[in-house]
Amino acid sequence: MSRTEPQRSCLGCRQVRDKGDLLRFVLAPDRTVVPDLAGKLPGRGAYTCCNRKCLENALARKGFARAFKGEVGTGLPGELVALVTARMEERIGGYLALACKAGKVASGGESVLEAMTKGVPGVLILADDISPDIGRKLTGLADRLGVDHISMFDKERIGALLGKELRSAVVVDRGGFSRALGSEMVRYRNFFEGGTAAK
Repeated sequence: MSRTEPQRSCLGCRQVRDKGDLLRFVLAPDRTVVPDLAGKLPGRGAYTCCNRKCLENALARKGFARAFKGEVGTGLPGELVALVTARMEERIGGYLALACKAGKVASGGESVLEAMTKGVPGVLILADDISPDIGRKLTGLADRLGVDHISMFDKERIGALLGKELRSAVVVDRGGFSRALGSEMVRYRNFFEGGTAAK
């Protein structure tokens, strides 16, 4: 008999999905709602689909107060959405920094282009402020190779995550780090584009 994943209902749209496909929230000791992206914090969880609209709907409908049976703190309008976004970016940045320490990345436009032409890497991250010409060249190559890519952070932040100066692009070798990064990138995109998280 196959093992099925527990299911939970989204506070925003009421659809029932596998728990792993949803965003989990818990209460801090002061009854403030906080995101639990790793799904490991103690206490009762409340869930929304992995998209901003469902989270905004849950907030508008006082879904967290019902789920946690009482008054809860969710901050000013948009504050919890911003916190989820920041936590997602922290997770992506953390995996990227670990991959760099393990020697699994190439960074900078020319180095990334060279790494991608020599093999098929795992994932590509482009700075939001990358040169349009270099950005088009790299995303075009990534699409041809079937390499997942995303634009996020600026050159300064990417460089800081890698312990380097400004970096416009970074590519991560295939393997454990790229799989973890790819999963987090999918969830990040889905949050803004209205999809659900990939397992």
